[in-house]
Amino acid sequence: MTDSKSNKTLTLKKKPDAVEGDSEQRRKRSGSRARQVAQLERERAKQPAAPARQQSTPEPSSGRRHAGTDTRYGPAQSSGAMRGHEQPSQQPPRVSRGGRREHPRATDIEVFAVFAPCPHGLEAALASELQALGFDDAQADRAGCRFHADWDGILRANLYSRLATRILVQVAQAPVRQEDDILDLAQNTPWERWFGAEQTLRVDTSAIRSPMQSLQYCNLRAKDGICDRLRDHEGARPDIDTVRPDARVHLFLDETSATLYLDTSGESLFKRGWRLDKGEAPLRENLAAGLLALSGWDPSSALLDPFCGSGTILIEAAWIALGVPSGIWRPFGFERLRNHDARHWRDIKEEARSHIATQLDSPLVGYDLNPQALEAARANLERARLTPDAIRFEQGDARTVPPPADTGWLVTNPPYGERMPDDVSLWADWSQNLKRNYSGWSVNVISSDLDLPSQMRLKPLRRYPIHNGALDCRLFSFEMVEAGYRNK
Repeated sequence: MTDSKSNKTLTLKKKPDAVEGDSEQRRKRSGSRARQVAQLERERAKQPAAPARQQSTPEPSSGRRHAGTDTRYGPAQSSGAMRGHEQPSQQPPRVSRGGRREHPRATDIEVFAVFAPCPHGLEAALASELQALGFDDAQADRAGCRFHADWDGILRANLYSRLATRILVQVAQAPVRQEDDILDLAQNTPWERWFGAEQTLRVDTSAIRSPMQSLQYCNLRAKDGICDRLRDHEGARPDIDTVRPDARVHLFLDETSATLYLDTSGESLFKRGWRLDKGEAPLRENLAAGLLALSGWDPSSALLDPFCGSGTILIEAAWIALGVPSGIWRPFGFERLRNHDARHWRDIKEEARSHIATQLDSPLVGYDLNPQALEAARANLERARLTPDAIRFEQGDARTVPPPADTGWLVTNPPYGERMPDDVSLWADWSQNLKRNYSGWSVNVISSDLDLPSQMRLKPLRRYPIHNGALDCRLFSFEMVEAGYRNK
């Protein structure tokens, strides 16, 4: 049995941020739209520049039907969250002395309703995380959490949340009975406040128990309403880009109403920016963080993953233990919106970096039988800007590997489903190793095989329903007590 208390000094290799203005560069166009936009630019260029002011923004829900393409887990600092429940004010554009229309920005006192979707099964954990981040009114809902925040709080929720998939801000809601009601709702929403005809757009639609016959048509009505609004106000319609749009809008439908949300995240928040090499069946990063949260892992204690694959669980754990914000090295959708305050955002990130620790006091260890998976894990470790000794990745068999400390947590995603090995003795042999050598350890295993505890001849203390993609799984938590498994 190895010693668990040797300190490891880590150096987070900082790289310069991308130039803030790059994401704001306008795309080249051709044809009639280009001429319209060019004419608008010439007219605006004749007017004197408006004085700079501060900035702003706005909730959906997650549904089963879709159209379109589609803590302790961060410092418990104030996120700028507001506890009020005011709806976002829809201010008309102001006119400067030179006649130029100015689009209103969110102010420090403007509060928005926000919805943060997450993997099924992590709703309560996400609510606890958001409350720890300062969003006191965060409440678990279907496939996510709802809370209220000012614009500064929205930026910080994107930066710090390890469990959310997106941060969606509600901009409009109304009863709807037919598809044209969706068109009217979209046309009456002040999109020019957030983006314009010079930017690209994507719209996605989801629904729960909606009577609408075609979600694709509902998606088209919402898109047409947004484009018509911008054409009427700015003389041109935005182009559609389903791959890397400047602005994303989500339409959510239920039995009686439609809600429009502005997506402030851009790409899903589980994309931290470090995982390019993937194993055979990798967990998404926010699900890996969710397993650690549900397991109750103490970041000051040893952690072992004996089926580590490409290292997702362990790399998430290293960032948690060091206090690295989950979004510190990636871009966000709000950076492409109108009136984005790049300097303020840079200050928020610099303040976050100042709280990152540089050493771990307990070991993080991963084993896998596949040498290619271990190579992928080490490559991901480097991209996560952690030193090679931050996590110990070694080739080894879970049935024989020793614990790296006297006590600690084991959190793992072993083979199941199509990845299930032919060796039927795997679970019994692994269980014997756990019973003999892991007394005092908390063992946490995610699997779609609901009979796994009986195959391991272990009785779980807890079982958490959770989805890994489309798979209905359970996180089984076992407490290894030597006396309880003496002759099993």
